[in-house]
Amino acid sequence: MPESSRDLAKERCRVLLVPGIGNSGPEHWQSHWERQHGSYLRVQQSDWENPVCTDWMETLEGAAQRAGPDVLIAAHSLGCLLVAHWLARTSCRVKGALMVAVPDPNGSNFPAQALGFAPVPRGYFACPSTVVGSIDDPYGGPEFARQCAHEWGSRLVSIGPAGHINAASGLGAWSEGHRLLEGLMTGSVV
Repeated sequence: MPESSRDLAKERCRVLLVPGIGNSGPEHWQSHWERQHGSYLRVQQSDWENPVCTDWMETLEGAAQRAGPDVLIAAHSLGCLLVAHWLARTSCRVKGALMVAVPDPNGSNFPAQALGFAPVPRGYFACPSTVVGSIDDPYGGPEFARQCAHEWGSRLVSIGPAGHINAASGLGAWSEGHRLLEGLMTGSVV
């Protein structure tokens, strides 16, 4: 795609950043992206520490409606499960979803205070999507990421050993992840 067409596609597409439990701190790749791209919007939950899926879905629905058609989602951790539940119910037109470090709600490390995120929704998403996993994620291993990608009709990308693909992973602005988002934005696989 020519550079001018790529820029035009970016201008038309609003990106919603969907953090997980606790929000994403200043060194998280979502925060880097938010600072680097003024049009990216973080979905702000009222309670980051005690997430209830239905409450979080209501907030995401409002943010997506305000963003307008063809919104693009960049979700991390519990935000991925939120987006999966929301995509199964929303009538919003979604251009694509980048699902990074999907946690297993039945795993031993899943936060007990996160309510209503299980079971994991099944069925293909109505938009293109990419599931990104790490081989040493303590919240959802490679087999769980593979299962989610299969259930949702998503492309699966493994980035090797990167923990929970968060600030502790030392990824900084994570340009490789942003290229995956851009691939969803422009409709090209990178």
